[in-house]
Amino acid sequence: MTSDTTPNPEDAAPAGDTQASARGRAIRIDVVSLFPDFIDQAAAVGVVGRARERGLLTMQGWNPRDYAEGNYRRVDDRPFGGGPGMVMLIEPLRAALAAARAADPAPARVIYMSPQGRPLTQAKVRELAALPRLLLLCGRYEGVDERLLQAEIDEELSIGDYVLSGGELAAAVVVDAVARLQDGALGDAESAVQDSFEGDGLLDCPHYTRPVEHDLGRVPDVLLSGNHAEIAKWRRQQSLVRTLERRPDLFDESSLGKADRRLLAAWRAEQGGDATGGTGG
Repeated sequence: MTSDTTPNPEDAAPAGDTQASARGRAIRIDVVSLFPDFIDQAAAVGVVGRARERGLLTMQGWNPRDYAEGNYRRVDDRPFGGGPGMVMLIEPLRAALAAARAADPAPARVIYMSPQGRPLTQAKVRELAALPRLLLLCGRYEGVDERLLQAEIDEELSIGDYVLSGGELAAAVVVDAVARLQDGALGDAESAVQDSFEGDGLLDCPHYTRPVEHDLGRVPDVLLSGNHAEIAKWRRQQSLVRTLERRPDLFDESSLGKADRRLLAAWRAEQGGDATGGTGG
């Protein structure tokens, strides 16, 4: 990852199109990784790429191999106690973290991407997106010497209960999720508000676009009615049903208000009873 920091003012969006100045400064994300270009490329397109162009997000990569000693610039060694694989050495990582910290006076939340970390949720993403600076550490091989983690890391985050070959994909997920919540990153700020897991934690409703008729089906009539109140009720009902069916672990029916209970009861009546399957159109 190159040190692209602030974009060229001639390439940036006009002051009226960006919220960076209103925030006081863009969020900065530094990434310590053996493959910093991987994350840089992932963050160069789409919403994240536009956020960088608009000055809402600055990024810089730090390769621990640049801070390793010796002709071979070794960054790993065999684990004490035996066993397969290699463990990343303390000193190259420590030096890379120190260099990253020194590059900007803003305090950085230092996060190690690890399957042993706390799950990354939308609530956590919102918390991170409000910080001035993040410093993400990507492990490789069998992981990182535990002493470095104890001394340098503020928290560990996981993107799921599975193992990847390194932390770069997980770091790219964090970058994307955080960048899209920056003021001005999305063309319509309401898009983020209506996302799954936002607000009350329900999944998003289904969406349709042209054509109205297709051999795969027809757009639900309510969405063509122009009745905004009915459309809002349908979308709310669909969000309730989708969460109940697909993520029952997120669904607490006892906490629903009267309006949501009526919507759910109406759907169940349409399904023929106390249904938990089939969302319909």
